[in-house]
Amino acid sequence: MTRILTALAALLALALPATADPLQVTEVAPDTYAIVGPKEQRNPENLGNNATFGLVVTSEGAILIDAGGSYKGAEALHAAIKSVTDKEVVHVINTGGQDHRWIGNSYWQDQGATIIASEDAIADQKARASMQQTMLSALLKDALAGTKPAHANVTFETEYDLTLGGRSLEIRHPGAAHTPGESYVWLPESGVMFTGDLVYVERILGVMDFSSSREWIESFEAMADHDPEVIVPGHGPATDLATATRDTYDYLVNLRTQMAEHIDNGGDILGAVEVDQSAFAYLEQFDQLARRNAQEVFSQMEWE
Repeated sequence: MTRILTALAALLALALPATADPLQVTEVAPDTYAIVGPKEQRNPENLGNNATFGLVVTSEGAILIDAGGSYKGAEALHAAIKSVTDKEVVHVINTGGQDHRWIGNSYWQDQGATIIASEDAIADQKARASMQQTMLSALLKDALAGTKPAHANVTFETEYDLTLGGRSLEIRHPGAAHTPGESYVWLPESGVMFTGDLVYVERILGVMDFSSSREWIESFEAMADHDPEVIVPGHGPATDLATATRDTYDYLVNLRTQMAEHIDNGGDILGAVEVDQSAFAYLEQFDQLARRNAQEVFSQMEWE
């Protein structure tokens, strides 16, 4: 019965009262929350928090999934957390190397929190920190003040189990996806899965030069093998596995299938943008990203 109620809570999106803050807090299971930021580009108003974050509250403190897109973005996340609990954030899990997953780490370390991340995520963070800071400076302008790279205190290769206040979290790095160091966070007792950028819902995902479209499919399958009842994605609202599969997995499988046929027929990178992605035109930012995704997947598949 508890698991059924948990799933219903997520699907009905029982959000807390709305405010002017771009972060909306939704309880998806008892003491378990999605903190949903906008799906737009990073800007001074959203402080780089254009993503979805997670929160697990225990009797011994709170656990935050992903640190925020700037120092001020982390402060805004903290304000959202304080709207539902007075427990201190004692652990922060970085699910990957994208800026909003980790660039707010220094704020949380200043609060005394322990940061956890996979070794591959940290390598990616270090490799792209300067580039990310430059991009954020252009997009956030003065709102980037105080932001500086800071990395995890606790690292792991592929698996890390965290228990706090009687609650168990299984952190797993199955492989690359949107970034090389993606991890998901599984709460087996409540059937809730925090996926980071492994899952995009309602908006098209981005395949970048640091992504792996092939491993992304495999990593998604490893996550889906847990059969979660509630998914808190990296972008978009809390959802179910069927929706996550449609908007992320099916998109990737279709794009790679279409691209394989294009390559087999002698197609080149210029023609790659014409492969049929129309079944996914309902996703936000489709017109901006679909053709770029196609060319990146073409480049990846040429070398596989």
